[in-house]
Amino acid sequence: MDQQRIQNFVNRNWDESILPAIQDYIRIPNKSVAFDRDWQQHGHMERAVQLAADWCRRNKVPGMQLEILRVDGRTPLIFIEIPGSGDDTALLYGHLDKQPEFTGWAEGLNPWTPVIRGDKLYGRGGADDGYAIFASLTAIRALQEQNIPHARCVVVIECCEESGSLDLPFYIAQLGARIGKVSLVVCLDAECGNYDQLWCTTSLRGNLTGTLSVDVLTEGVHSGAASPIVPSSFRILRTLLDRVEDSATGASKVKALKPLIPAQRRAQIRKAAKVLGKSVYGKFPFVKGMQPISVNPVKLLTENTWGTTLSVTGAEGLPAIENAGNVLRPRTAVKLSFRMPPTVDARKVAAEIKRLLETNPPYSARVKFTSDPAAMGGWNAPPVSAWLEASMRKASKDFFGKDAMYMGTGGSIPFMGMLGKKFPKAQFLVTGLLGPHANAHGPNEFLHIPTAKKLTACVAQVIADHRTRD
Repeated sequence: MDQQRIQNFVNRNWDESILPAIQDYIRIPNKSVAFDRDWQQHGHMERAVQLAADWCRRNKVPGMQLEILRVDGRTPLIFIEIPGSGDDTALLYGHLDKQPEFTGWAEGLNPWTPVIRGDKLYGRGGADDGYAIFASLTAIRALQEQNIPHARCVVVIECCEESGSLDLPFYIAQLGARIGKVSLVVCLDAECGNYDQLWCTTSLRGNLTGTLSVDVLTEGVHSGAASPIVPSSFRILRTLLDRVEDSATGASKVKALKPLIPAQRRAQIRKAAKVLGKSVYGKFPFVKGMQPISVNPVKLLTENTWGTTLSVTGAEGLPAIENAGNVLRPRTAVKLSFRMPPTVDARKVAAEIKRLLETNPPYSARVKFTSDPAAMGGWNAPPVSAWLEASMRKASKDFFGKDAMYMGTGGSIPFMGMLGKKFPKAQFLVTGLLGPHANAHGPNEFLHIPTAKKLTACVAQVIADHRTRD
């Protein structure tokens, strides 16, 4: 392999073809189904799928077959088959659905308008995860341009990841033997600790979401007349949350959420913390004077990748401040999001949390916790084989100039756990562009263009080494 020729091919394709396509993709407000119940009528998802499929057809490789799978009521899925040598298959994964707009975009930026500033492309979905399909096919084309053999490849691009990949198990079951004997999975939907080297994700936390509601009255009443005779629904809700989380420290009180951390993962955390240092917490936009829970990078990375976190991500029953009269409100409901350690059973956790929140509610208030159907278990990668470790090290040094690094991720990718069970002997390169300040899901999301080019070249190297690993 001529590494410089690989990088030149990748750079040229990114500049001339991929970046314009991703900019067009950013313009499409194809929010995931959890955030756009009328997604079929709006047609944004279909536009995104057609954009990606048309690009692939224009940049196809010999023998490539592309199919858009559709089933009534389900999001579509792009399935690409590329012939190769040998009996094994490399599977490359990404998604096309997006998180909603969110607020707080900087002046001159908004979620649906692509803007390039320096080496960053701003806009919703560019880094999470619009680039994946373009980078995956380009990596394979870069090998074929040099006549470098590779295994058979399949590319799976779903449109439901941000909603918990609800439709993906159905499609994977339908595809069955067409997927093949997968021995390598490349997922381009993860984080990178910095933009200086190749990062491989070793674990993903699970995610359980649900709604907790507290009802105390059938209608609102005068707060002076009713208090303290009628207890506040908000106070009861605070009391209930204290059953599952220590409000002073954030520590979980749910027994099922306290697993053992493997020694190998602790060692990788220490090494990553040494490289990242203060950037582990310095990458977040704290308000002036605000402090992280700790300034110890090892503690922070441990909690972020193997700890439990409860976040309140939405609320009902609370009027806007300008409309907040002197009323004792009848109801408070909140959306809860539990980030869970990689190895816990999501269904057991959901049952325990429901029991803790609903049993013996204060004042016999009407309390209900309903977990969402897309409860996601986490994922802990299998041990890295010698060939993949050597390949990632070489790729990182050749294209970044530094050694590869390993780190867990605080977020979730439902597909990884599913694939881990289906292909227990497969190796995983789970990586991506979500580095410092990239801010996926929030305002000012950006794709770091130089890293995207280098990462694409690294994927080409790993796919080539996969073919000759024995």
